Amino acid sequence: MPLYSLLPGFLCGYQHNSCPSAFLAVRLQQQGNNIPPPAKYGGRHTVTLIPGDGIGPELLNHVKEVFRFSCVPVDFEVVHVNSALESEDDINNAITAIRRNGVALKGNIETNHTMAPSVKSRNNLLRTSLDLYANVMHCQSLPGVQTRHKNIDIMIIRENTEGEYSSLEHESVSGVVECLKIITRNNSLRIADYAFRLAREKGRSRVTAVHKANIMKLGDGLFLQCCREVASGYPDITFDSMIVDNTTMQLVSKPQQFDVMVMPNLYGNVVSNVCAGLVGGPGLVPGANYGRDYAVFETATRNTGKSIAGRNIANPTAMLLAGCMMLDHLRLYDYASMIRNAILTTMNETRLHTADIGGQGTTSEVVQSIMRNIQSKGPLTTDL
Repeated sequence: MPLYSLLPGFLCGYQHNSCPSAFLAVRLQQQGNNIPPPAKYGGRHTVTLIPGDGIGPELLNHVKEVFRFSCVPVDFEVVHVNSALESEDDINNAITAIRRNGVALKGNIETNHTMAPSVKSRNNLLRTSLDLYANVMHCQSLPGVQTRHKNIDIMIIRENTEGEYSSLEHESVSGVVECLKIITRNNSLRIADYAFRLAREKGRSRVTAVHKANIMKLGDGLFLQCCREVASGYPDITFDSMIVDNTTMQLVSKPQQFDVMVMPNLYGNVVSNVCAGLVGGPGLVPGANYGRDYAVFETATRNTGKSIAGRNIANPTAMLLAGCMMLDHLRLYDYASMIRNAILTTMNETRLHTADIGGQGTTSEVVQSIMRNIQSKGPLTTDL
C-alpha cells in the first residue's frame, strides 16, 4: 500500500500544525527520487527519444551522432509525436515508452493555440501523466559567450504539474472565461523540499521563493507558507522570498544576487526564459524534469525553433548539454564530462559560434568541432 493512502488528513489539506506527520510523509515519499533505471544488455541503457517539432529532430540526430562517436552505452527508442493531430494516441505511446525505459530525451512538441480548446498541450500531458513535478534549470555564464552580465550561476526549480497549467478552463457565460489556478499543499511542500535538498547537495547557501502572494493571497500564499515550513528544516540555508514582478526586474539588473530559486509553474516559465536570455539565449541552456520514477531531459526554454528548422543554423549546445545531464542521471559520469568539456572547448572558438550568439557557424560545424575535441582527449580509460 502506498504511503500516501495512509494520510487522508494530509491530502485533504490540513495545516502543518494539525497534521505533524505531513511533512515527514512528504520526505518519506521523496526517498528514492531520481534513481536511474539499471543498465541492461551488457551495461547499456535504453532511453526514449522524442524528436518533437521544429529543430528538435535535427538536434537530436546530432546528439545521437555525438553519442555514437563517443561510444556512449545508450540505445535510443525513437517515438514520434505528431502535434498536428487532435488524437492523444501518439503522446500516450511516448508516455508508455518512458514508463518502460524510465528516462527520455526530447525535443519540444508544438502546442498550436489555434486548435480546439479540448486539445491539451502534449508537453503538459507528458509531465502530468508521469508526475514530473520538478523542472530544473542551471543557468550559468558560459566561456566564450559575450553577454551584458557576467558570473551568473542560478539554479531554477519550477513546480511542473499544476498552477496555471492545470488545463481547467470554461466559458459558462459567453465572453467570460474562468481559468483555474491550482496550488496544493502536497505539491508545494514537495517542490520546496526538492529545492532545499538540491541546494544542500550542491553546496548552495540561499533559496529564494518567487510568488505573488500579495495579490493571490490563498494560492500563492499557500505556496509561500509551504516554502517557509520547509525552510525551517534547513537552518544551514538562508531563505528569502520575492514578488515575481520585482524578481524579473532584479534578474535583468543584478542577476548575481540569486543562488537557488523555487517557484510555481507559470512564474518558472517566465523566469527560465529571462535567465536563458541573460546567459546568451535558448540555444545554450539545458533543462531536466524529474519525478519519483521518471526523468525527461530537454532544452530549458522548451521552444521549437520552428522558424530556423532545416537550415543548419540552430545552436546544438542546449540539446547536447541536456544529453549530458541525462548521462549524469544514468551515472555515466565520465561520458558526460567528456562531452561537456568538448562542448565548452568548442564554445571558446568564436568562429564557430552560431547566429544566435553573434557568429556565422553552422550546426554541423559546431558538432564536428565537438567531436574533434572529444577525439583529441583519447578514449576513456576508467571503468564505467
